[in-house]
Parts: sequence; structure tokens; C-alpha cells
Amino acid sequence: MVRPIPPSSPAEPARRSGRPRSADADRAILAATRAALAELSWSELTLGDVAARAGVAKTTLYRRWAGKHELVVDAMAALFEEQLELPDLGSLQADIQGVVLRFAQLLDRPDTRTALMACVAEATHDEALRRRIREAIVDRQKYLVLTGRERAQRRGELPPDDGPADSARDDLILDVIAGSVVHRVMVSSEPVDDEWALRLARLLVLGLAGAPGGTPTGT
Repeated sequence: MVRPIPPSSPAEPARRSGRPRSADADRAILAATRAALAELSWSELTLGDVAARAGVAKTTLYRRWAGKHELVVDAMAALFEEQLELPDLGSLQADIQGVVLRFAQLLDRPDTRTALMACVAEATHDEALRRRIREAIVDRQKYLVLTGRERAQRRGELPPDDGPADSARDDLILDVIAGSVVHRVMVSSEPVDDEWALRLARLLVLGLAGAPGGTPTGT
């Protein structure tokens, strides 16, 4: 059985010589980054402003992050790890519905929306930034898929794995959930309410169970 890997701290840039990093300073900087994003436009955000809000020297930021994009990605990664979780709600369908609603709430935050749109736009022509987004945010949220699938297997809602872990399948599940919510919130500008989240959860459960004509467990 594949064991889910819990989320870890945001991706760190290469360590440089000098004073050891402070976890408290890192948290303050990342929180200040999100606060600045909620108030300022992307173009107005500067490392100097973040440093002032966090109460640290600007050189402290430059020792940790090469630039604004890297800092913002890590600030968003930390937020996702703090806020996105998969509590056991009794069924796979309820678990999926819960995480969909939680993710939509995150995307409704001004700081998350600003950061995500800006980073995605910049990443279209920046391979290093694309890699950082994938490693710091996307890859680390796969544990939600692994946790949900293992839990559903223990409940008997899904059959046990009959071979090695299928990472491509898990990637697809994450893509479907995250992509659907992002499109709904940021492209269609439609609400992600209980009813919509339930419909998406039902669709996924039917697909995962391999019974498109059946009734999903938990309805």
C-alpha cells in the first residue's frame, strides 16, 4: 500500500554561507508577502515592502529568495499546506467535496488569486518558475490524493491496488480536481457551492470506482 507523504515546508533556495535561517523569520516573511499581495497589485509588490512588513532587513530576503516570483510561490505553498487538508468525513464522496470547497475558499482570497494569476502568467516563459511551482505546490498536494485513495480502500469504497503505485493516475486525479476548481473560480467566475462540489465529487467517485452507471457510495 502506498503511504501518503505529508506536506513539508516550502521549497528552499540554495543555502548560502552565513547566519542560520530562522523559521520564525521565514514564517513572518511569507505571511507579510501574502498580506502585501492582498493590498497591492503584482507590479507594486517589492521585496523592500515585504521586508518592512515582516520587520526584517531586505538583505534577509535576498539571502533566502532570488526574487519576487520565488518568494510568492513559497508564500502560496505555505498557505496551501496550512489550509488544505483532508479530514475524514465518512466517505470518499464527502472527502472530495470537502477539499473542493476548501480549495475554492483559498482561491477566493485576494492574495491567492493575485499570486496565482501572476505566477502562472510569468511561468509561461520561465522554466525555472514552472519547476518551482510544480515542486513547491503541485507535487506537495499529491498527498491529498494518496490519503483519500488509501482511506477509501480501507472503507471498501475502492478496490486495493493490484500493482505498483500509479503516479500518472494520481497526477490525473489532482489535475481534474484542481483544474476544475481553478477554471470555475478564476475563468468562469461561477460559485463553488455545496451543490457544485457535490456534483464534481460524484463524478470523480463514479470514475474512480469504474462504474459509470452505478450509485456512488455515501449518497
